[in-house]
Amino acid sequence: MESLPKVKKTSKPRHGKGGKNLPRSQKEAHGRLPNQHQNDKSRSKQQAQAGENACTSDSRSVNDVTRRKKANSESSYSSDGLPSQQGGQTGNTSTCLQVDEVGHQAAHTEDQGENPGALEKNATTELQKVAESKKRRKKRSKKDMKANLVGSEESDALQLSAPEEQSKKKSKKKKSKGNSDKKTKGACGPEFDAMAAGNTPNKKAAQTPVSKESLQLSNKDMKTKGGKGSRKQLFEQYMSTENVSAGLKRGELIQGALRINPKRYKEAYIPSPDGAADIFLDGIAARNRSLNGDVVVVRILPAEQWKAINVDLNESSSANQNPSKPPDVTVEAKYDEEGEVIKKMASVNLNDKGSVMTQCKNGTESNSSGSRSEKTFQRTGKVVYIVEQKHSRAASGFLKFLPDKNFAMFSPVDHRVPRVNVPLTDCPENFTSRPGDYENTLFICRITHWPADSNFAEGRLMKSLGQAGEIEPETEGILTEYDVDFSEFSEEVLGCLPQELPWSIPARELSRRRDLRKECIFTIDPATARDLDDALSCKQLSDGNFEVGVHIADVSYFVEEGNALDQIASRRATSVYLVQKVIPMLPRLLCEELCSLNPLTDRLTFSVIWKLSPEGKILSEWFGRSVICSCIKLSYDHAQSMIEDPDKSFSADELPPCSPNHSIQEIQEAVLNLHNIAKQLRSQRFEGGALRLDQLKLSFTLDKESGMPQGCYVYQYRDSNKLVEEFMLLANMAVAHQIYRSYPELALLRRHPPPQSKMVNDLQEFCDQMGIDIDFSSSGDLHRSLNENLGHDEYAGARKEVLTHMCSRPMQMAVYFCSGALRDEKLFRHYALNVPLYTHFTSPIRRYADVIVHRLLAASLNCGPRLGLGGEDVHKQASLCNDRKTASKRVQELSSELFFGVFVKECGPLDSEAMVMGVLDQSFDVLVLRYGVQKRIYCNSLEGLKTFHFHKVGKKPEMMLVWESDDPRKDFIQQEISIFTLVNVQLKADGAPMKYSAVLKRPSDNPCS
Repeated sequence: MESLPKVKKTSKPRHGKGGKNLPRSQKEAHGRLPNQHQNDKSRSKQQAQAGENACTSDSRSVNDVTRRKKANSESSYSSDGLPSQQGGQTGNTSTCLQVDEVGHQAAHTEDQGENPGALEKNATTELQKVAESKKRRKKRSKKDMKANLVGSEESDALQLSAPEEQSKKKSKKKKSKGNSDKKTKGACGPEFDAMAAGNTPNKKAAQTPVSKESLQLSNKDMKTKGGKGSRKQLFEQYMSTENVSAGLKRGELIQGALRINPKRYKEAYIPSPDGAADIFLDGIAARNRSLNGDVVVVRILPAEQWKAINVDLNESSSANQNPSKPPDVTVEAKYDEEGEVIKKMASVNLNDKGSVMTQCKNGTESNSSGSRSEKTFQRTGKVVYIVEQKHSRAASGFLKFLPDKNFAMFSPVDHRVPRVNVPLTDCPENFTSRPGDYENTLFICRITHWPADSNFAEGRLMKSLGQAGEIEPETEGILTEYDVDFSEFSEEVLGCLPQELPWSIPARELSRRRDLRKECIFTIDPATARDLDDALSCKQLSDGNFEVGVHIADVSYFVEEGNALDQIASRRATSVYLVQKVIPMLPRLLCEELCSLNPLTDRLTFSVIWKLSPEGKILSEWFGRSVICSCIKLSYDHAQSMIEDPDKSFSADELPPCSPNHSIQEIQEAVLNLHNIAKQLRSQRFEGGALRLDQLKLSFTLDKESGMPQGCYVYQYRDSNKLVEEFMLLANMAVAHQIYRSYPELALLRRHPPPQSKMVNDLQEFCDQMGIDIDFSSSGDLHRSLNENLGHDEYAGARKEVLTHMCSRPMQMAVYFCSGALRDEKLFRHYALNVPLYTHFTSPIRRYADVIVHRLLAASLNCGPRLGLGGEDVHKQASLCNDRKTASKRVQELSSELFFGVFVKECGPLDSEAMVMGVLDQSFDVLVLRYGVQKRIYCNSLEGLKTFHFHKVGKKPEMMLVWESDDPRKDFIQQEISIFTLVNVQLKADGAPMKYSAVLKRPSDNPCS
């Protein structure tokens, strides 16, 4: 969406604000798919949560003794303390908000924001003048509005693009105020070489006075490639660490993670510490060479330079944006690429009354409104320091040959990364003589330096990946960009593993553990799973209660703290699940053999065993190291068949190989008892205020030989998945209380902050105006309203999906933290689960955080050494685990998108019903029900559409599409579009590799179909 003008002490508006952007190429239409975890086990064993605030480094003031006293006085996982051995469990657990493993993303309002204080009258007046001036400029023809194509595929330059004649007028008008700015028209084509060499004039960034201690730019920053002397700096020098530290303490500066809009890379944001609207960074210069995800320090600009948000203009500027993507929830830092749609709609509908917009396909428009649009103001800022370069500085992209230059131009696929000058010596040997041979070749480049006087970074080519559009080159590019280590494990690392194979448990180790090998213990996993890290057991006791056990692979036995294996695992922090393969955190000998709880094999485990009533009340619990022998490897399908047909007698041929010591009937009875208890636990969780936000997730069937996608379907979350999930949640909560009780300053826990209040309030008001009965008072109220107020017809599930997508945007990411780093125990809470303490214990094969938790648990039980890490070390490791989990999640999403793009190309076009999720003035977003993907449909691109009319009924946005009719007796067909409208769409492959678009199918020849 086009940003509105900011009032500045300059004679001309900021770059790119003179009119609508030209439509972007298909290459920029990044339609992201929902995250699809190839290993379905994580969907049931690890609940996803949404959240993004890392734990602070503040030391705690409460001592260990006080905490132990408090811990021992409380009695339930769901209460604000620890359970006693006989404590009941009413509503004790809660849900899993699917954002860690599923694609929920905490997003921020992109183009709206409230200024908490009143602005000076003269600033407001000036803002109105500039906005009115811009309205007039927007009517000029497109040929006078050139897109700046410098920085990325469209540009990373800082040039302005308003017509020259109007520029002179504006300059003349404001010269009397003593304010003027130089402005250059955007250039491309013939002028590309000049810009590539860095010789294009650009607007100079305003300089901030810095002390002598300020960080100095390298000599390269001041050199000119053409040798003609110094050039003007485009970027400011960074402040010194001393000045930054002092500014943060005084509250003059703000620190946060940078999020760059992937659709409009000149727009960036950092979160406001007070939970208010995000701080807006306008243009490349304001970002000061920081990249997406970097932790930066920002100085707030004066109020007269804040962003004025005109509701109507916000609406109308959306037309030229790229199709929406599914939620990232991972944000790529915290940015919800899809989230702008509803937020813009909310802004539109909350501040305007009775407006109607009629638009023809040539883009002409008329807008009438019953009342004048309101304006709000969003704080703006600029980066003065980069605290941490979270971005890998690597990108995949293409090479462009530049005649008479000793370097080539690298253009990243991700337009948030600048173009990069790379030495010709890094390029293929015949690149200069045959550059056309490499037009479709994908390369990896790493930025090494970004001079302060250039729009272009400098870097080195790392390697040639192969042809764009092919799965393996694209996959390697994704892994490299997100800094995923997919290299083979070194000999030093492999030397840490047992060398004598086959390995057997030493007799001395057996004597130290509880022997559970004769118990009926089994695994439930996807049929193709090879890393089996958890098992379950359940037997009925003579008093009618049940002994239920969760048994987790004892990875910490094999991974000794501090050795080479431990170091590589701590850096990788997580396994990465792609559609076609897994990048393991640990060597496969551990993942698939020594630690995997394979059937009919003795394995070392860490167990949590409870005595439970049939209602799920915890009567007692036991933690300890154990040894098991799984009697059978059940798949989710096997367990589901037992649940759905409890009276059926299964034959040996219908199930995998089973231990002769346990009958199939005994195993089936255990599964059914676990299912019944899980239903009780689940009911208690949601009655106790838990929340679960599910979104549609894609799964693929692959050709065994080629690896290409043969089929695609929406993954079904069934009772067998829920069974496993409930007991994994219960074990994680139990262990969280145990390690916090023992190590109140050192425990590695997981918290989920509540959703951002401003975004919740905006969404609540929007739902009220739309007539949607949603209660955001608490996590439990939200869950109940999503499951009770949407009807019971065949499309109730689709309506829930649409609302779930809206509700996931204000949610924050769940994060690991060290308990000693936060002073206030209220901050420990997990919003979605609605519990005071939570951690991850159940997946140590694929999550390093779980390995640390195992070590803490062992130390607390005196069956292992004390953790060698201090509080600060745990805090740093928690932060790294958060970063790697976010990157892993994003890579999984991109892998799913990659395969779906190939599937559409190979098997498309694909037809499906879709439900409208959001309506803008020239486009609308739909949820494609058959495949669970979200796409934006642009009215201007619809073949056979005569015209369209955007209007509002009260606060409800609607659009009337007017189609040409095949019936000669009818002039046209009308189709009304609003939220929850069902439409038919077709997914088609685009010209660009791996890209596809959604096309609305014309309705049949009857009115208002």
